[in-house]
Parts: sequence; C-alpha cells; structure tokens
Amino acid sequence: MLELFVGMMKEEWRVHATMFGSLSFALYPVLICAIAFMGSFLLPLIRPLLPFGDLALLTHALFLLLGLMIGAFGLLMNEVMERRFGEASTLAYAARTLPVPERLLFATFVVKDTVYYFALWVLPFVAGFAVASPFVGIPLSVPALLLLTLSLSFLTGLAAAFFLSTVYTRSKRLFAAVCAVLLLAAGAAHLAGLTLFLPLALFASFSWGTLLAACALVLVPAALAVALVRPGSAARAKRHADLLTPLSGRLALFPHPALAAKDCIDLVRSGSAVGQTLFSFLIPLGVIWFFLSLLGRFLPASGILLLFAVLTGVIASTIYIWLTMFETFGPYACLPLGVADVLKSKICSFAVLQAIPAAFIAAVTLLAGEAAYLLPALVLCLAVSFYGLAVTVYLTGLSPSVLLYDPRVLVLYLSAIGAPLVALIALAFANPWYAMASLVLPAAGWRIVQRGFVKWEGREVTGF
Repeated sequence: MLELFVGMMKEEWRVHATMFGSLSFALYPVLICAIAFMGSFLLPLIRPLLPFGDLALLTHALFLLLGLMIGAFGLLMNEVMERRFGEASTLAYAARTLPVPERLLFATFVVKDTVYYFALWVLPFVAGFAVASPFVGIPLSVPALLLLTLSLSFLTGLAAAFFLSTVYTRSKRLFAAVCAVLLLAAGAAHLAGLTLFLPLALFASFSWGTLLAACALVLVPAALAVALVRPGSAARAKRHADLLTPLSGRLALFPHPALAAKDCIDLVRSGSAVGQTLFSFLIPLGVIWFFLSLLGRFLPASGILLLFAVLTGVIASTIYIWLTMFETFGPYACLPLGVADVLKSKICSFAVLQAIPAAFIAAVTLLAGEAAYLLPALVLCLAVSFYGLAVTVYLTGLSPSVLLYDPRVLVLYLSAIGAPLVALIALAFANPWYAMASLVLPAAGWRIVQRGFVKWEGREVTGF
C-alpha cells in the first residue's frame, strides 16, 4: 500500500504542477499560511467582541465544515472515475488492468486525499498561527494543541461525510435509517449532558480519554466507508429514458436549451442533484447555522440571519462547480459552439438551480421567526450567489474546480468577493433593510461575465 500511496502522491503533484507550474502550486499552502499569520494579529481587536472560546468554536467548526465538503467525494466516486479518471491512465482507475483489489485502491486514494488536503489547508493554517503567536502573547503550546484538534475536526467531518455518502450510494433507505439513528443518538447525548464536538472539548481541556474517543470517531466511520465501497460499480451499464427532448422544450427560453437540459439530466442521473444538495449544501449550511446560533449573545437575530444569508450565497455560488466538475470542453469542441455558448448554458442551468438556496433561506427565515426580513435575506443571498458566479466565470472559465487552487487565482477571487461582502455585512448589521443594496452586485456581475465571455472565447481551453 505504501508504494501505491507514494505513486498517487507523485501523480497528484505532477497533475497540479502541469496545470499551474511547480512554483505556483507550491505557493498555495504558503498563501494559506500568510493569511493565518496576518489574521492572527487581529486577535487582540477581536477578543473584546468575541471571547477566545467562541473564536475557537468557530475555527474548529470551519475545519469540520471543510472536512464535510471534501468528504462528499465518496458520493461522486463512480461518475468521477468514469468521466475523469477514465480519460487518463491514473492509478486510482487501475483495478481493471492491474491485479490490485479495488477496495485497496480506493482506501489508498482516500488516505492520499486526506494527507493532501491536510498539507494543503490544516498544516499551513496552524503554521501561520504558530509563527504569529509570540507577537500576540499566545503560548506556543496553544498552536501545538490546535494542530491536533483542528486535524481531528477536519478528519471528523471527512470521515462522517465519506461514510454517509457511501451509505447513500448503497441504499437510500439504509441512508435514511442511519441518519435517523445518528440524530437520535445525538439528541440522547445532548440530553445526557455529553459533549458532541470532541475536538473542541479536547482543545478546551486535554485528556487521553477524549483524545481516544475523538480518534475512534474518525477511524470507525472511515473503516466502515471503505468496507461499504461497492467493487466494480463503475463498470455498470445504465439505461435511461429520453429526457432531453421534453426538457429542452421546457427550457426553450434559454439561449441553448439542449445544453441546459443536458446539465440538468447529468445532475439527476449522476445522483448529484440529491447528493450534492445534501452533502455540499444542506449539511454544511446546517453546521454553519448551528454555530452561528451560538453567537446570539453577541449578535442580534436579524444580524445572524443576514450573515447566514451571505454565507449561503457564497456556498450557493459553488453550484457552478457542480455543473462543470464531470466533463471537459473536448466534446463541445466537436460541435458548432464556442466557449461563450457553453458558459451561457452553464449560467442558465445555474439560474434554475438557485431555487435550492432560495427555498432554503426562506425556510430558515420562517423557522427563525424573522419573517419580516425574508425579502432582504433572499435578495442578499441570491445577489451574493450570482456575483460569486460572475467572478468564478471570469477567473476560471469552465474549470473552476481546478483553477481555484492556483494561488494567483485564489487571491484574486478572495479579493473580488471579500471586499463587497464585508461592506454588505456592515450595512446589514446597521439596518437589515440596507441589505437591499446588494442588488448592485448582479449588475456588476453581469459586466464581469461579459468580460469573461471575451476572455475565454479567445483562449484555447485545456481539458483537465
């Protein structure tokens, strides 16, 4: 397994080095480290407003969320294998040609991705915080403990999402039963006064018992997930009824109804329509809402709602990645279509799928008892989502899941997104109805998208 793991790590590096250049990709964790380093100097300013314990809670929740979103790849394994890895000679797709068990390949693939994202996100973040700690009066023991607890937070989310998504691919009924059991167990633990978020409990008070329990919470779901992988599932033939013709007729108002219909059919048939909505949207946002609700002592209810609307809009803008992650531009190049035509069809499909965040925000607003602010919450969420789409289209074209790992592109993306969002959050906290000013974002986004059409139409699109 070690030889296979080393081979996969080399393969991962060569793929990204080919796309971005060795130096550019190597600078990505350096960028994360620099952001953490500079952010650490804001701690003295934040502490009077947000106690250190609540700040630790938010940080651990973010890494739990990161693990949840990355772990959802278990649901997409079959489609990724068939549409991506099948086009290249990769080790992850070698079970059909080499005498290697598919479960061993997949387990190694999971370990490789775990190490990869740990080195890409967790380690640089803690390193930046550790370097800045002496300057802000924090003992070095805190970053050392934080490395352990953030790693466990990330791995907990990764293992949980991977386990749930693998169960989902096995049986929808089994998935519903497992979720029901987990919710009942969590409710019983809460009523019994037991700590549910073990990495945070370990950070607050280290004990070997808590450490062992947190490790078990990672290892057991991960082992079950690998055991539940269905060997040979990627080779199954599938037959479907014709949906393209009727759906194209319903989308006749779109510039390219056939392409928009194809996007929707791809999502449905791959399982992503349900799986991505659940694992990359609803579960992460549920976690965010839970932790934001803990800030009720410091923030007004309307402020928490509108902050949540902004975060929902940011995550909703990643729906564009759902629409582009399974394919390359190559097949479209054989048709009388330009890059701009394909981008327009993806944007139209994106607009249809915005019904998901709109319905979600409406439900959260009503359940939170803030129905008076339903309109500004909806406008803010959708405006942020479409603006995020515009920036993503301009910077990444048809390859957002790849190019956002280019440090230069990531810095530009964060700069373009961060500045207006900070201003809108400040306005929303001053007066919830000031959030209606976010209507300027789609207008600005439309101009950005137009520039994106020109930019990518004039370039040769490389298939990743």
